[in-house]
Amino acid sequence: MVKAVVGANWGDEGKGKITDMLAEKADIIIRFQGGANAGHTIVNDYGKFALHTLPSGVFYGHTTNIIGNGVALDIPVLFKEIQSIVDRGVPAPKILVSDRAQIVMSYHKNFDAYEEERLGGKSFGSTKSGIAPFYSDKYAKIGFQVSELFDDELLKEKVVRVAEQKNVLLEHLYHKPAISPEDLYKELQEYKEMVAPYVCDTALFLHNALKEGKEVLLEGQLGTLKDPDHGIYPMVTSSSTLAAYGAIGAGIPPYEIQKVITVCKAYSSAVGAGAFVSEIFGEEADELRKRGGDGGEFGATTGRPRRMGWFDCVASKYGCRMQGTTDVAFTVLDVLGYLDEIPVCVGYEIDGEVTTDFPTTHILEKAKPVLKKLPGWKCDIRGIRKYEELPENCRKYIEFVESEIGYPITMVSNGPGRNDIIYR
Repeated sequence: MVKAVVGANWGDEGKGKITDMLAEKADIIIRFQGGANAGHTIVNDYGKFALHTLPSGVFYGHTTNIIGNGVALDIPVLFKEIQSIVDRGVPAPKILVSDRAQIVMSYHKNFDAYEEERLGGKSFGSTKSGIAPFYSDKYAKIGFQVSELFDDELLKEKVVRVAEQKNVLLEHLYHKPAISPEDLYKELQEYKEMVAPYVCDTALFLHNALKEGKEVLLEGQLGTLKDPDHGIYPMVTSSSTLAAYGAIGAGIPPYEIQKVITVCKAYSSAVGAGAFVSEIFGEEADELRKRGGDGGEFGATTGRPRRMGWFDCVASKYGCRMQGTTDVAFTVLDVLGYLDEIPVCVGYEIDGEVTTDFPTTHILEKAKPVLKKLPGWKCDIRGIRKYEELPENCRKYIEFVESEIGYPITMVSNGPGRNDIIYR
């Protein structure tokens, strides 16, 4: 059986914790899209970790962890990350890398930084991890696929072609130093040496595993609103963040995905620019940011303070719908215990009319939040394991959100640890 763990909103919903928790009963965990530009924060028996490329199942000895063909594979980052968890006492994880995955090159990161610099005040707030230039090259068919590392003649010809094209931009648009084919070839040889022991036809591996009845988890990065087709374009990422893409990014048939666990935060947060209707500012935002997440709401990759807001029913209902949600995992509920009353965004006012449907970006920019205030529960709910033992106002908050978004909340996370979870 295949389950997907994906985000409903802007990312940072707590997918890493949910994947780490579900991985206990899974055989295989797959990262199917995105790169090292966003992170998953995980707290378990080994400590607290921020993973960027590794699937969140690496903390179990019984799991196989796959970097799928849809991933932007930054090979040095992957190996640094493996080393960093092993150095902290985690047994060396079993890793497989798709022979069809494509490689993030050093020049992708440079181009990312150069473009942000060129755009100045109109930049996208990129993490400068090379993601947009990487995916641009992939679809322009000038990327380097892992399988190509093992064809020396092809590489020697291709590095010349790629350098020639990149140097036109470097010279005339960015006014930066040119790159040499020799340096590119050397970089690729280093990557080949690092990745060779892990490379396999992961789609075939999965085909055989599913025939044997193995449990598979697809782990998504970011969330619905960062999807290039269905998100807040152009302030989106460069690969699809939807569960449906999991089939493509992992190399499995779409009908194999039987459960879609969509992760929603009990409030909202976002990293990067773009429309964010329920956003709050000033002291109110600072207080929520300070208390939020695990040790504050700061990006797992960038360390940037996240933008904060109240729970957005309009965005979350849309996010769940686009994911094809079967179950909602509702996270960081414990954080809200300090509030006397909790605002929830239940609609958008656009040009004097209220809607509960999520619009395209240029209309979204005009939206003002319609807020409803619910009574708080004013106590610490960490350590509670049964739903009926939660304070009445806490249960009412969960049930109100559930009725507004129209998808069943089957898991409630009330703390950062692996076991801080209530099943409904």
